[in-house]
Amino acid sequence: MEIIMKESDFIVSKTDLKGHITYGNEIFISMSGYEEKELLNAPHNILRHPDMPAVVFKLLWQRIKNKQPINAYVKNQCKNGDYYWVFANVTPSVDERGNTIGYYSVRRKPNAKAVQTIALIYADLLKSEKQGGVSASEQLLDNLLNKQGLSYDEFIINLQQ
Repeated sequence: MEIIMKESDFIVSKTDLKGHITYGNEIFISMSGYEEKELLNAPHNILRHPDMPAVVFKLLWQRIKNKQPINAYVKNQCKNGDYYWVFANVTPSVDERGNTIGYYSVRRKPNAKAVQTIALIYADLLKSEKQGGVSASEQLLDNLLNKQGLSYDEFIINLQQ
């Protein structure tokens, strides 16, 4: 069953460099259906929904490892199998010397029309991925963006508006 975020909800979490959860706000914990002790030190992909194509996470990791922020639509799976969509902003956390020490993610309610669009795109990416691997899915995403004449960032932000 789908859970719809409230407009006022902001889900916040922090991870270490390997993506293990070091902090989650109350909404993060509540939406996930897990207890805080189950989430802390668990890999963030504990929430990964099987409808999510790997290419999205490949792009996310490329960006944040290069100290670049990224926005993405993510379908998360709750402990009980329910799911919810988020519009995520993920950024590296840096120390006073500029060294990345972890990652910070703030998620909010996505535009409903954007979710309809992105769900279809993700289904195509996942199908391509199952047939030809992540590289095939990546090529399909690149083709979609090129066809629209948009960068990934432009495409994602345009959907949210």
